[in-house]
Order: sequence, then structure tokens, then C-alpha cells
Amino acid sequence: MAVASGTLDIQWLISNSDDLVRVLKDPRDLNHLIHCLQNSQALRSSSDSDFAEAHNLLRDYEKKLDACKKKTEEAKTEAVADEELELLQRELDEGVRQEHLLMEELRVIGGEMDDLEGQRVAVLEKKKMLKKQKQDEFRAQRKLSMYASVTNIIPNLDEQSRVMGYIVDRDTKAVQNFEIDAEKMTAYETCNSIWKMITP
Repeated sequence: MAVASGTLDIQWLISNSDDLVRVLKDPRDLNHLIHCLQNSQALRSSSDSDFAEAHNLLRDYEKKLDACKKKTEEAKTEAVADEELELLQRELDEGVRQEHLLMEELRVIGGEMDDLEGQRVAVLEKKKMLKKQKQDEFRAQRKLSMYASVTNIIPNLDEQSRVMGYIVDRDTKAVQNFEIDAEKMTAYETCNSIWKMITP
């Protein structure tokens, strides 16, 4: 903030330079990732439960099918009446139909589980990438603070076509704006110009 003398408070300015890198961070991405991971875990748990239930039902129907087949064989060997044989055949056909339905359900559940696993891996990768980005931003913040401390310059990174920022005199607590058109000067000339500004 500007003080009565018209200069900027040095602590406020240095604090803002530290905040400059933090502005680049967006916590919404991390919150979104956490939300996706929680949903993925809940869906995986639900799919595991459905898969186990379908698997148990399939086992029961396989037992019933085996029993029907056994009864059919017994009926054939014992020359059971045609009505009973037809009933057993219908039970067997129904059991086969139920088995096919359960197998299809198991395929669908397996596909959902594969999708969930893919989502989980993607979420973990994005989380790892965000962690690396956070570390890079922290390093950039420390580097910016070091530059400000060594050169007494706090750069303004908003404009890429211009070299701009503040030159801070710690002794007098004075702050001076500077701006250089990088397109009109070579990098060497820009460096010399800044050097002249910071050296008494």
C-alpha cells in the first residue's frame, strides 16, 4: 500500500512478490481430483459388491443346472412319463437362459470395473502431476524471492512482450517502476539498462 510519502511499503511489496507465484495455483483442480477419486472408490466398492452377488447367483444356477441335468438323465434312463420329462427340459432351458443373462451381467460389471480402474489410474497420475506442479511453483516462488533479495528487483510477469517491474531501495524504502520494450532492444541492451537502474 502507498504510504504518506508516496512510496510503497517495502514489506507489503515483497509479500506481494511472494504471493505472485501463488496466484498461479488453482485449488479447484485438486478438489475436483479428490472428488473424482472418492466417487471412483465408491463406484468400485459398489461394483465389487454387484460382481460378488452376480457370481454367487451364477454358482447357484450352475448347481440347479447340474441338478436338472441329473434329473433329466435319470428321467431318460428310468423312462419317466413325457410330461415330467418336458417339465424338466423347460427347467433346464430356463436355467440355461438365466446363466446366459448372468454371464452378460458379469461381462458388464467387469467392463465397469476396468473403466473404474482406468479412472483411478488417471486420477492418481493427475494428482502426481499436480504435486509436481506445486513443487515447481514453490521453487519458482523461492527463486523469485531470491532474485528480489539479491537484485532489489521485483518483476511483473503479467506482460510477456515488455520487461517491467519495481526497483526497491531497501535503505530508503523507495519503490520505482520500470518498463522496457523488449522488442526494441536486444537482450544485452535490456540487461545493461536494468543494471544501470539498480546500480547507484
